[in-house]
Amino acid sequence: MKYMLIMRATDEAFAGMANIDFDQMLETMGKYNDELIRAGVLVAAEGLEDAAEGVVVDYSSETPVVTDGPYGETKELFGGFYILNVASKEEAIEWAKRMPVVGPGFKTEIRRVPTIDEFPQDNKWIQKERAWREATGQL
Repeated sequence: MKYMLIMRATDEAFAGMANIDFDQMLETMGKYNDELIRAGVLVAAEGLEDAAEGVVVDYSSETPVVTDGPYGETKELFGGFYILNVASKEEAIEWAKRMPVVGPGFKTEIRRVPTIDEFPQDNKWIQKERAWREATGQL
């Protein structure tokens, strides 16, 4: 089963990371990533650029509204993610507990990633996606 570990932090927690030596951060995260790789559970992992460089597309009105970051009233920002292929939710939780970036304001949300087999196989869009995944080696 695949699970996504979504790394979240408050604005204050992210700001506090600015004081951490970048080489030390790479060392710390690199060791954790290496553990995931050696365990054979890492599928993908990415960090995200500062929210000030992002945009939000809001669909609340008929015409979508695009707002440049940083965002006004955020309580938590999505800073990156891991996708793990593990045997259970409990195993995903155990990996999340070992996350090296921790402290007040940091959280990891864990969500299962459904497989394409869980969707109606007679749906033409699912069939097209399955064909694309097979053609690109993803199935």
